[in-house]
Amino acid sequence: MSNSRTNLDEVVAPAPIHTSPEKPSDTKDYLDNRNANEDREAHPSSNEGNRVPKEQASNVPSGHHASDTWRTIYIVSHLTFFSFLGTLLRIAVECLTFYPGAPIATSVLWANVGGSMVMGFLSEDKNLFLPKKPDPKNPDEESNSALQRVESQSPPKKTIPLYVGLTTGFCGSFTSFSTFIRDIFLATINSLPVPLGQYTALSLFATPPATAKAPSGGFSFMAMLAVLFTEIGLSLVGLFLGAHLAIVVSPWTPSLPRKFLNILNPLMIILAVLSWVAVICLVILLPDYGQDSTIWSAELWRGPVLFSLVFSPLGCLTRFFLSLKMNARMASFPLGTFVANVAGTMVLGMAYSLQHASISVSAYGGGSIIGCQVLQGVMDGFCGCLTTVSTWVLELSGLRRRHAYIYGAISVVVAYCALVVEIGSLKWSIGLTTPVCFAE
Repeated sequence: MSNSRTNLDEVVAPAPIHTSPEKPSDTKDYLDNRNANEDREAHPSSNEGNRVPKEQASNVPSGHHASDTWRTIYIVSHLTFFSFLGTLLRIAVECLTFYPGAPIATSVLWANVGGSMVMGFLSEDKNLFLPKKPDPKNPDEESNSALQRVESQSPPKKTIPLYVGLTTGFCGSFTSFSTFIRDIFLATINSLPVPLGQYTALSLFATPPATAKAPSGGFSFMAMLAVLFTEIGLSLVGLFLGAHLAIVVSPWTPSLPRKFLNILNPLMIILAVLSWVAVICLVILLPDYGQDSTIWSAELWRGPVLFSLVFSPLGCLTRFFLSLKMNARMASFPLGTFVANVAGTMVLGMAYSLQHASISVSAYGGGSIIGCQVLQGVMDGFCGCLTTVSTWVLELSGLRRRHAYIYGAISVVVAYCALVVEIGSLKWSIGLTTPVCFAE
């Protein structure tokens, strides 16, 4: 596993911004020329499938040569814990940004922008995961040489479980490609949620009233384009803004102590296991939920949100291992991220159709309250963490211009067509209904 971890685009992609300490960066054609010399220095084994030498990859923050098994456990624990944080924050941001008079009704936009911004910061940062920050003003050549030796012998940040957890785990779970594509399709069929009424009475899941819908299909087409360009454009802006912020605060950014990372790795195993067990116990032990679907109601956060947390580690870990196995197969087309985004969108389409179909009520089916909440948990938890926008825009910024357009267009078109088949066939045949767990 240590040899294939560099297949993760979050941990090996070139920094979004390329600068030189002597002169400003020339951004004229940086998308076509990604500074090959710096990339070869950062990844000396790029000619061998972009893999890290075993002796380098075996260095971990624990201070000794840990086995691949322990390293895998550390990374899985970080991914599990940070998937909880990313999912909770994404749902909270969606609720906070859905209010009367909001300039943009697609609430997942700001979660995607925020996650992309954090991804840009972590990708550009050069100090957080250094054992000791070099002092360029130190005239002592021997001291500087010692610092360089320490830096060269320290583990690269792409092998540090905390860095993988923050990028692949938190940023990947904070952003959601499947929800973004769902909003594009809902704009097409004129069914985007609209924040009308008092803020405390709003619901992200209620069907918009007829008076809030566009008068014709032409307006829906414009809405679809607005969601598409707004989501992609602002997510890319967030990525570069985070990278610029990392450059600005670089002189004051501290380095995480090695002792802190040594303690965090085993501690994260306990936190991840206890958190997942606690969420499952809450789902089982809490009494039956009501049907209040307003954004800050206790029923919403004790029902669908808890189910989302149950499924979120599964989606995050699936995306992680897909990237490990598939991203290195095509340098110009990150296959692992593509498969994760498309597969997650297809699962969301199936869950959305089951939840909004007119089916009979049964004990555990989609027509029951529990079944409806489980389906919402699958969409927000599993699909939300299986798909990612932060990694996607980072890959777009790192590919050549032609490859980036091809990769981005194919990702959006294939995922969108999947929802047209899954949700559209239901919408244009028998129609969509308000889910039973969100019905007033």
